[in-house]
Amino acid sequence: MATRKLGPGPDTPAQGVTQDDPAAQVLRQFRQVFAAVRSHFAQVEKQVGLGGAQLWALNHVRDRPGIGISDLARALDIQQSTASNLVKGLIERELIAASREGSDRRAVQLNLLPAGARVLRKAPGPFAGVLPEALRRMDEASLRRLQQDLDRLLAELAIEEGSSRRPLSEM
Repeated sequence: MATRKLGPGPDTPAQGVTQDDPAAQVLRQFRQVFAAVRSHFAQVEKQVGLGGAQLWALNHVRDRPGIGISDLARALDIQQSTASNLVKGLIERELIAASREGSDRRAVQLNLLPAGARVLRKAPGPFAGVLPEALRRMDEASLRRLQQDLDRLLAELAIEEGSSRRPLSEM
């Protein structure tokens, strides 16, 4: 399969690639999406000193007091090891607390601490990020078409499934 290059500079199309070339147009759209995501996460980091994934996890802990790490991983659609790392950072910053209560002392319950509540009050939304929020606002038919088209793109790229379970803010 031939690879198309857009040229030496961001605004300089390569020879033979026109501005109305569909591949070039879609590539520009991907750049816009990535720029919006990066901009949001940079704003979050600047305002509250936390990465986007940590803020998202902190919000889930606030909304679901006593949530466990496995349930948090499922809620964020990330791997449990990634959720554990997010939780570890939030505990170290004293934004959440982990306790072992109830009949199963192996299970950890997570709860928001006052410092975590203060961070959430001053953090810009949406907590999940701008891309998940925009996708939630789209109608189901559009999402299904987009999913099918992205499946074809991922097949062309031969992308491994595992990368889909990492938060965008950590990529």
